Amino acid sequence: MKPGLLSAALILAATPLMAQVTTAPTLGPAPTLVLPRVERAVLPNGITVLVSRNAEVPIVEGRLIIDGGARLQGVTPGLAPFAAGTLMEGAGGRTGVQLAEEIDLLGARIGAGASWENFSVSVRAPKRTIDKAMALMSDVTLRPNFAAADVKRLRDLRLVGFLTARDRPTSVASKVFYRNVFPAGHPYHNEIAGDSASVATFDSAMVRRLWTSVIDPRRATFIITGDVTLAEARAWVTAHFGSWTSPANAPTKPAAAAVAAAPRTATHVILVDKPGAAQSVIMIGAPGTNRTSPDYPAIELMNTILGGSFSSRLNDFLREQLGYTYGASSNFGWSPVPGAFLASAQVRTNVTDSSLAVFFREFKRIRSELITPTELDRGKAYIVLGALDNYETAGQVAGAISTSVLFGRPLATIAEEYTRIGQLTAADVQRAAEKYFDPAQMTVVVVGDIAKIRPVIEKLNLGPISVQAY
Repeated sequence: MKPGLLSAALILAATPLMAQVTTAPTLGPAPTLVLPRVERAVLPNGITVLVSRNAEVPIVEGRLIIDGGARLQGVTPGLAPFAAGTLMEGAGGRTGVQLAEEIDLLGARIGAGASWENFSVSVRAPKRTIDKAMALMSDVTLRPNFAAADVKRLRDLRLVGFLTARDRPTSVASKVFYRNVFPAGHPYHNEIAGDSASVATFDSAMVRRLWTSVIDPRRATFIITGDVTLAEARAWVTAHFGSWTSPANAPTKPAAAAVAAAPRTATHVILVDKPGAAQSVIMIGAPGTNRTSPDYPAIELMNTILGGSFSSRLNDFLREQLGYTYGASSNFGWSPVPGAFLASAQVRTNVTDSSLAVFFREFKRIRSELITPTELDRGKAYIVLGALDNYETAGQVAGAISTSVLFGRPLATIAEEYTRIGQLTAADVQRAAEKYFDPAQMTVVVVGDIAKIRPVIEKLNLGPISVQAY
């Protein structure tokens, strides 16, 4: 038989067998989650070292977390992430190019950043070069150049970024959303990156003053994972960070509990005009709740079913069934200072009102009706099974430990929360929705062509409508 005829025959022979597969296999019980073991040491200068060993791959990951971040009192808006972003432009007398070349020669990666809560510098390298890579990391952290030319260049790029963000509807919607959900004075009222007025003042001296005042070994946690022992980690950190001394008069950060909770307001709609826009960006939400809430497992399961997974109600209706969007989602922002509940989608202009109607219908339905047994089982499986591969690589383990440090919660509580998720009922999910989620107290932001969308949104009677400029 000729090759072409043979191939056709094989395909025809396989077709009936393939057609018999009509149902997905039944999921069995989830494997047991085994959390990594964490060892701890404290150096004389105050650095806490946390180590989790996994020698399967000769890779070491290190994360230096320094408590502080953009919530530090008296710090110019945007300066904290800008300073961290400048670290890789040169250190220890090397230019940024020379630093990058040395890092590449070691097969390593070094990065830096800042969040609302902390500063971080990370390193990843093969075990055979981690000692040299950590030496470069210490230069980046303790001896950055902050050259005037580099600071000016990055400052100018940041300013250009603010201008280009005005043309991105999602960026506009996000800024308008957060400044309306959180009042003036709240950390999340303004963007962490600051604005053009604040960033325009940045110079090398200002960046250096901030960085030298905030990097404090007493507030530092060094997380090291992968092919490493506690003794090795302690030796590396001591060699490269043991001489690090505390600054005088370091700025303080208010305790998360001291930040007043953002008030909830009656549902209202804010429109931002984007004439001629083919799409509308929709963001709907309200102040969220604390990660340490005893209802956290129920909240997570509720949100998974509502909009936190691809098979969620919001994505299923708006994307799969109606074809209004490429994706719709919802999430709770978890941070020591509670973030926002946010549901969002980008939809065609001519279905903006229909999409809003679906959002609010599902908001109300998850509070008024019990979820189905299928949704309950699928939501649990999504969370619990999805967690099983979150602790395999050195980077994943370092991330998990970083989160536990951020919230001051040991890793053991993670397994406890997954166990509790497995025990939740449909009534528990409904109770969480009723308690933490109220469609009568939502801020609705829509960026789109007001001339086309306002008349139809008004007919929904969601609440008062106002127009804001970016």
